[in-house]
Amino acid sequence: MKILVVGGGGREHAIAWKLSQSPLVKKIYACPGNAGIASLGDCIEISAEDIKGLADFAEKNLIDLTVVGPEQPLILGIVDEFEKRKLKIFGPKKEAALIEGSKGFAKEFMKRYHIPTASFKIFEQKDEAIDFVRSSEFPLVIKADGLAAGKGAFVVEDLKSAEEAVEKVMVQKIFGEAGNRVVVEDFLIGEEVTILAFTDGRTVLPMVSSQDHKRIYDGDRGPNTGGMGAYAPTLIVNEKIMKKITEEILEPAIFGLNKEGRVFKGVLYAGLMITEMGPKVIEFNCRFGDPETQAVLPLLESDLAEIFLSIVEEELDLQDVKWKEGSAVCVVLTSGGYPDKYEKGKEIFGLNRVGNSNVLVFHAGTKKTGNRVVTNGGRVLGITAFDQTMEGALGRAYSAVDKIRFGGMQYRHDIGYRATNVRREYF
Repeated sequence: MKILVVGGGGREHAIAWKLSQSPLVKKIYACPGNAGIASLGDCIEISAEDIKGLADFAEKNLIDLTVVGPEQPLILGIVDEFEKRKLKIFGPKKEAALIEGSKGFAKEFMKRYHIPTASFKIFEQKDEAIDFVRSSEFPLVIKADGLAAGKGAFVVEDLKSAEEAVEKVMVQKIFGEAGNRVVVEDFLIGEEVTILAFTDGRTVLPMVSSQDHKRIYDGDRGPNTGGMGAYAPTLIVNEKIMKKITEEILEPAIFGLNKEGRVFKGVLYAGLMITEMGPKVIEFNCRFGDPETQAVLPLLESDLAEIFLSIVEEELDLQDVKWKEGSAVCVVLTSGGYPDKYEKGKEIFGLNRVGNSNVLVFHAGTKKTGNRVVTNGGRVLGITAFDQTMEGALGRAYSAVDKIRFGGMQYRHDIGYRATNVRREYF
């Protein structure tokens, strides 16, 4: 089977790596790919958002299955285009992907189907949003309605910060058209977790729980990023809580989308806050998370290609998805200055010193220049380690990080700290 992976980040490298282990997979292509994915297959210079170009490539090269990593092509309708051409593709159609494409839609959808989430208001006018926050209690969360690469949410502690956030999103348009509307919602208190779930629109199979680290600096300080690291599984999501998440959040979401004619096939991402009142949804996404995928897929024992095919054929109920015992940790190495302005083209040293059965190097913002691998993005590498214990996985990951260097390299030193230092029992 020939597979095309759409995207060029750490998530896509992890997906390609896991697919490469399947006896069903004979050839992997990636568009545009990166220096790491290039070791697994052919990287083709086609943008992940060039829907027609990707479909043309899939037709010409007789691709058996296309797997979409990022949200943007899904929201642009890549699945609709491929299915129109009778090409097999893994991911939700445009109308189902709207659950990530519009936070306002997602919040109103959750309200319709009684899916637990923070109370909220949606505004299309700056003055109306400001009037509302002036009469509200803090802290609040202010979000751009559309896509903002994981950076469109502001936790505001006072009126001044709230007004600045609204100004940035709606007037300065720092996220472009994504800021045409804002969602203002109550701040949830608890512990944040991610649940990724396989679904073919009928069956819903949650993966092991994971936890992202969004802020740039240790101790969850500084601005939001696309994610500085992740670990799996979490301590807080036990069997009882997972059952509650599945029955009260994941299944109602999939069945609600079905009811509205938005059949969702692919991976549903539920960003949750585990509160004293139970799990509540912070956001839904329409694809694998990044960097959660880099921590979750190394724990998957089953054949990922088989799972993807069963979802495309709406036969997920026939799958017995198995997971390994143990823990995985991913530490993200970023360019200096990220998540703001950063430089590219810095040579990466030490890659040949890491990587074995327990340590994986997932490339994100990298490219090959001659014999050198250089930085080519904000998030550069994801160093993932596996061990029977969380402490062991952390030790392996950071030991590998110590062997890598490039100009301006930065990373968090406390990935997974909640798994070792903080233990809360809500149920």
